[in-house]
Amino acid sequence: MYPPNNHESAEVVETSWLDSSIRLQRERIEQILLQPLGELSLQCAGHWHQLMRLEADLQGYLRQNTQHRCRQLYVLDLQGQLYSSSISDSRIDASSIGEDMSRRPYLELIQQQFDGVLPENRVFISDVYIDRKTHKPCLTALHSIRQQGQPLGYLAADFGLSDLPLSTTHYQPQTHWRQIKGDPSIRSTLFYQTRVDSEMDQHLDDVLDMIESLMTEQGIFHAKLHFSSSRATLWPYHDPYHYRLHVLQEIISPDTCLAYARTAYPEQAVVPASKIAAVLQLFRKLRQADDTIYLRAGSLNIMNGLVGLNFSCDGSHYIPYDEFLSKDFAFWAGETGN
Repeated sequence: MYPPNNHESAEVVETSWLDSSIRLQRERIEQILLQPLGELSLQCAGHWHQLMRLEADLQGYLRQNTQHRCRQLYVLDLQGQLYSSSISDSRIDASSIGEDMSRRPYLELIQQQFDGVLPENRVFISDVYIDRKTHKPCLTALHSIRQQGQPLGYLAADFGLSDLPLSTTHYQPQTHWRQIKGDPSIRSTLFYQTRVDSEMDQHLDDVLDMIESLMTEQGIFHAKLHFSSSRATLWPYHDPYHYRLHVLQEIISPDTCLAYARTAYPEQAVVPASKIAAVLQLFRKLRQADDTIYLRAGSLNIMNGLVGLNFSCDGSHYIPYDEFLSKDFAFWAGETGN
């Protein structure tokens, strides 16, 4: 038996929700910063050959613009050299004037995408990076500085993400199977190990009955069974920020049900209540089918419909429940589907 390996690996990123959310967030930041940075760029263009007045423009922006605070302002020439001091609320640092910053990733992208000349009326947003001083995520916004249409350089503004009005994006549930490879050291010694029955294995009927009851009748929307270590983590529908950790004796004790209120099965659930038992029983088969490659932990989330599987080879799968149930046991045993 071996978990199928015909689905995407950890190197392939889920694009549907994550990429669209990042794109929308970047577009919103560009829209927010276009006017204030555009107006400041015009001021800088008028004082391009008067460095003291140009830097006064940067200082004035920091004093007056309280809505979209940036942590640092500076001006670059077209070759990517620092043209002005780096100016923040706390200091004016002239020590780096003339420093070559052309190898900064955002300047290299401008070179690649726009032949080194950023279009007019455009804010370019860098990729998010971790600031070396604050150790927090930041980004740099750039606007071209022009005189009579001719490019002179760039206005650059460094922002911490906490300084920007990031919006909440709408999550689109995962609808496809994802496979993630685990620790190579575990995989390399896989065939030297043998499954040992845990305490949970010895009480599996009681455990699965209890979990089904808690999920269908008592408001548990996400349950993860750690078969090898004989524990379970449960997330209640009415208190999702605090998961409950139960050891085996608590899981199999009917009295534990008294700790969870009777709760109607949520209408928003993706997984029908009638399918929960089938998912749990397939967990049992994957746990018991082979002494070398076996299920170490399995989870079910009825709200997003995902089944999570972690095998002895340390490989993990995240799969919609209906696709999980549609594969017969022979598929998982490696007889088909490979």
